[in-house]
Amino acid sequence: MQFTPRNAPFLVGPNTVSALMRRVSLALVPGILAMFWYFGIGVLINLILAACAAMAFEALMLRLRGRPIAPAQGSGLNDGSALLTGLLLGLCLPPLAPWWIPVLGAFTALVLAKHLYGGLGFNPFNPAMIGYVVLLVSFPREMTQWLPVNDLLGQAPSLGDSLSWVFTGAQGLDAYTQATPLDHLKTELGLSRTVEEIISDPKFGGIGGTGWEWINLAYLLGGAYLIKSGDIDWRIPGGMLSGIAIMATLFVALDGDAYRGPAFHLFSGAAMLGAFFIATDPVSASTTPKGRIYYGLGIGVLVYLIRTWGGYPDGVAFAVLLMNIAAPTIDYYTQPRTFGEGDDLKGPGHD
Repeated sequence: MQFTPRNAPFLVGPNTVSALMRRVSLALVPGILAMFWYFGIGVLINLILAACAAMAFEALMLRLRGRPIAPAQGSGLNDGSALLTGLLLGLCLPPLAPWWIPVLGAFTALVLAKHLYGGLGFNPFNPAMIGYVVLLVSFPREMTQWLPVNDLLGQAPSLGDSLSWVFTGAQGLDAYTQATPLDHLKTELGLSRTVEEIISDPKFGGIGGTGWEWINLAYLLGGAYLIKSGDIDWRIPGGMLSGIAIMATLFVALDGDAYRGPAFHLFSGAAMLGAFFIATDPVSASTTPKGRIYYGLGIGVLVYLIRTWGGYPDGVAFAVLLMNIAAPTIDYYTQPRTFGEGDDLKGPGHD
């Protein structure tokens, strides 16, 4: 009798890479809907362009590397990692950015930051954040043209105007765009205005930037789902949000006229998206239990420092990439003690 040879693993569990990527993408839906509500159809255009470009570049690189594009095992293009990278990149881009912005960002993320290092599982940096940072440094004008927050979709640009701005570069978009709340706060503080004077602007709501409060709450709900399902560890988002909150609390206590409190920083910009969906990248993040806490805290502290004194109003992408560099060292010094080593054994769960 002739048997067909099989390679390990012989038992395949339900928690595959493709299933994980699908659940993470699903958890993004509340945040996507909130951004769509406040910024209009441009958000969906960005997502479609970035996701399609990411899938196309993934397929191209798999073909060039002699790898199967869509094998039955759920790897390659089927594993969903390229789609998720495209979605994360698209959510970081200003609505109605020129069509080549998400395409170029996807090229940088998939080709340069992922496949040139060996593909999924070998990239030392978060691919989506590499793509975003390259765009931000190279094209600061296009990357800062954020639309004003609209409470009703009827106030947002129409589909026809949006497509015209994205694909033809029609005039008029400059007059429609404005600074984000974080950018406005940084600029006005540089003009020696107090926080109380600045937050009287309609750009600011009760906690954070108008609209951004609900967007961050939506990402928080998606992140809570991922923690409950066991898809991400609470330590990294908990550490990052704690780092931001601790720094904000310290500085607002020193000078309430020059700094905003922790609630503002937690519910403005990309705080929740970064904490639950970007910093938790399983490849480029720290992997030890203690290391994940230190890794998250480091990101949170860097986000606050960049927001407050850096050249960019948010800083989540730069903070994540800087801590990606530190992740191997953090893991090296936070390895759990092997069971049986040392004199004061505390059981198999001791770190």
